[in-house]
Amino acid sequence: MNTTFASSLLKALPSVGRQCQLRTSSIRLIRPFSSTHATSASDAKGKNRQIERQILNAKPEAAADENSALSAITKMMQGERTRTNQNVSRDYSRMAESLEAEMIKQPYADRAPPHHLHVFSHKHNTILTLTRPNGNPLLSMSSGHLGFRKGHRSGYDPAYQLTSHVFGQMQERGYLLDINRLEIVFRGFGLGREAFTKVLLGNEGKNIRGLVSRVTDSTRIKFGGTRSRKVRRLG
Repeated sequence: MNTTFASSLLKALPSVGRQCQLRTSSIRLIRPFSSTHATSASDAKGKNRQIERQILNAKPEAAADENSALSAITKMMQGERTRTNQNVSRDYSRMAESLEAEMIKQPYADRAPPHHLHVFSHKHNTILTLTRPNGNPLLSMSSGHLGFRKGHRSGYDPAYQLTSHVFGQMQERGYLLDINRLEIVFRGFGLGREAFTKVLLGNEGKNIRGLVSRVTDSTRIKFGGTRSRKVRRLG
């Protein structure tokens, strides 16, 4: 019944039917708009996810590029260091060769000639003499200068006191300021020889032993020659 009534009304009043069709069409248009909006939001989320995935996938590549750049820089730095080390080693080798050549040609060119301290120790006395490099004496003293007389001059204690006194005189007179190198020359095998070494290695010789560059022995050795004196025998 309703369908027949509606069809009859449309035939009688077509304008009313048109308005109803327009209203229904506008209502129908709203629904697909809402559905298309939902689909566009989902598409945007998918695009965002794709962009995030691309960024996450691109990070390792960027890190690899950075690592490669750093490795290239480190390689360059290492190469420069090796080159500088090689150049420095070559320079040092050349300097060493030149110094060796100069030392062979002039062995005493870079060193000042030494002063000499002569230690003459025999069985009766001990004499210490400080000389310049050319041999001119600066200071000469024996056990007699300290008050020992005759047989008391020979012995260990007078030589010990003499050595400590001479070292003190060298410091007081300022001879140590001019001495760069000191050569000690021993002569004889008396008790003063051992006493001198004890003082030199002790507290009294702490300012002297740093200057010693050479120790020699000039004790006279007889080969043939004249007849020596008769050995003294007591009793």
